[in-house]
Amino acid sequence: MPTDICFSFEGFSARGGKTDEHSDGWGIAFFEGKGCRIFLDAKPSIDSPLAELVRRYPIHSTHVIAHIRKATQGEVTLENCHPFRRELWGRYWVFAHNGNLPDFQVESKGIFQPVGDTDSEQAFCLMLNTLRENFPQGQPPLEELYQVLRKITAKIASIGVFNYLLSDGEHFFTHCSTKLCYIIRQAPFAAAHLIDEDMTVDFSELTTKRDRVAIIATTPLTDNEVWIPIQPGELLVFQDGLPLTFK
Repeated sequence: MPTDICFSFEGFSARGGKTDEHSDGWGIAFFEGKGCRIFLDAKPSIDSPLAELVRRYPIHSTHVIAHIRKATQGEVTLENCHPFRRELWGRYWVFAHNGNLPDFQVESKGIFQPVGDTDSEQAFCLMLNTLRENFPQGQPPLEELYQVLRKITAKIASIGVFNYLLSDGEHFFTHCSTKLCYIIRQAPFAAAHLIDEDMTVDFSELTTKRDRVAIIATTPLTDNEVWIPIQPGELLVFQDGLPLTFK
């Protein structure tokens, strides 16, 4: 079921200059059906009026990607803020990267080209160009797409740190290079307390038995829940709030 992310974003955005040093811009993307709202700002999320809008605006979505930036490559400018968005096979694809790919240079091939000058956007364009080259007739079955995505991910990850989130609004891919974790909230719901802000929400008062949500983050957002670490080198696919398994 579509949900709002106001609680998670309250703690996450605090890491953009208050409780952490990721203060070189931020962004968030919400899928709503085939549409996708995206908000970007080169200001730290803790000082951004746009971030304040997102905190107060309960946008309901089934897939959300948020990113707070610590610049390793590229200037602190709007075009270098994650997440990045492109269209492929008639769907929006959204991508955010945490890490660094030293000396990552890609020959400009394919229709997807970076607008900014980050290693992250170059990697995203390479991934989409690779998918399009392998499946020129259109979107393939998920398992076939996963295998190609896993190969190009491993190739890029061999260059440096490549933690990422990627979604087409139906499936949610996450790759761990060094550090990622997730939690799945579903019935019976309980209260959760943020690490970065003194804020608690009792989800049993706000949910139904049909609700389920998976939250993926670099480090846990709450201190009274058990977060599951994703193993380095692991590429997971989530759908309907659960990780999928392939034979």
